[in-house]
Amino acid sequence: MARMRPEINAGSMADIAFLLLIFFLVTTTMDIDAGIMRVLPPPVDPDAERPEVRERNVMVVLVDQFDRLMVEGQIENIRNLRSRTSEFISNPTNDPNMPVKEERYIEHLGHVEVSRGIISLQNDRNTSYEMYIAVQNELAAGINDLRNSLSRHYFGRNFDELTNEEYIH
Repeated sequence: MARMRPEINAGSMADIAFLLLIFFLVTTTMDIDAGIMRVLPPPVDPDAERPEVRERNVMVVLVDQFDRLMVEGQIENIRNLRSRTSEFISNPTNDPNMPVKEERYIEHLGHVEVSRGIISLQNDRNTSYEMYIAVQNELAAGINDLRNSLSRHYFGRNFDELTNEEYIH
């Protein structure tokens, strides 16, 4: 007479295998966010009062549908945008047609002149994505050049190399 073999219930094993498969799929396919690290300003409240801004404090940068760049009413090459941005914000010659500078007290720096300059970037809806990003990068690079220059002056190293622990006593 044949021996009876006990059956193994494989249903729960299949459930466990399925759960393990799902676990490994979820944990190994998480993408890291990549892209342009820009913080956009919040939406403007339609009822909010618009602040008064002097015309000399605003550098207007326009990009048209044909990817032509215009800065302050003049056709400009994108290679010059970084230096124009730095010059506009810093106003090294105290030109009366460029941004006003005011003295402010900043912790760890003392009294320093701070620019009231604003950069207005406007583009046509048909501007290419590449040109839009290139213009933004050059504007940001101009600001970063100034930031690094001031950081080297006050702390002896570039801004992105600074840590809070070194300079807070």
